[in-house]
Amino acid sequence: MGQFFSEIAQIWKHKEMVSELAKADFKKRIAGSYFGMVWMFVQPVVTIVIYYLVFTLLRDGRNDRYPFILWLVAGLVPWFFFSEALSGGTRALLDYSYLVKKVVFKIDILPVVKVVSAVYVHLFFLAFAVLLYTLYGYYPDLYMLQIFYYSFCLLILVTGITYLTSAVVVFFRDLNQVINIVLQVGVWVTPIMWDMDTMDINAVFKNLLKLNPLYYVVQGYRDALIGKTAFWERPGHLLYFWIFTILCFGLGAYVFKKLRMHFADVL
Repeated sequence: MGQFFSEIAQIWKHKEMVSELAKADFKKRIAGSYFGMVWMFVQPVVTIVIYYLVFTLLRDGRNDRYPFILWLVAGLVPWFFFSEALSGGTRALLDYSYLVKKVVFKIDILPVVKVVSAVYVHLFFLAFAVLLYTLYGYYPDLYMLQIFYYSFCLLILVTGITYLTSAVVVFFRDLNQVINIVLQVGVWVTPIMWDMDTMDINAVFKNLLKLNPLYYVVQGYRDALIGKTAFWERPGHLLYFWIFTILCFGLGAYVFKKLRMHFADVL
């Protein structure tokens, strides 16, 4: 617990540097492109359209209580953020190797920079989701404000994971490929395109799937946008998520600190 709050305090202390580097990282990704940041949003939008068309035609895994497109978007928006932040955060030390070799630079913030950079795109998709829901008659209310709480949950979770993966990948470069495979599997293990409550799944297996911390976040987005359920109405899931996230964050920060002295030598 102490490790968790210590790292959060350090990140907050260097928030201006994190913000500036994150903006620079975001701009660097669109530099030299004719259509600039448009490309950063095209792929996720195309992915949403493809999933919507496929699952609408198959009529499988649908939740008929709400328009399927709304149910799908509420699951995909947090997943896009998690996927981009984890992929970018894992490569943080490799991408900023020239900063790692500077003795006076605070390299602990580099994974956070990549995560915050992904936040900019996430904010666009949050606005897109709210607009889409409004067009369908689900107008913004106090429940919708919870998407910021669940975004914060996801931010802390993925930051903790990237502390671990960004440190390990310096010594084991194949971890990048492992992360890609995990993300390909994770999008199906997490109930994003299918509804856990309507599928015929063994109760034990269903409970195991709910141990995935992303289940809490995805379900939370749906609670905020269409379910109109407050986050404190699921106390068991809330407690489990934060215990898991704090332990994950502490482990990631611990491994990062232990390996930090060797980063410059390997890079």
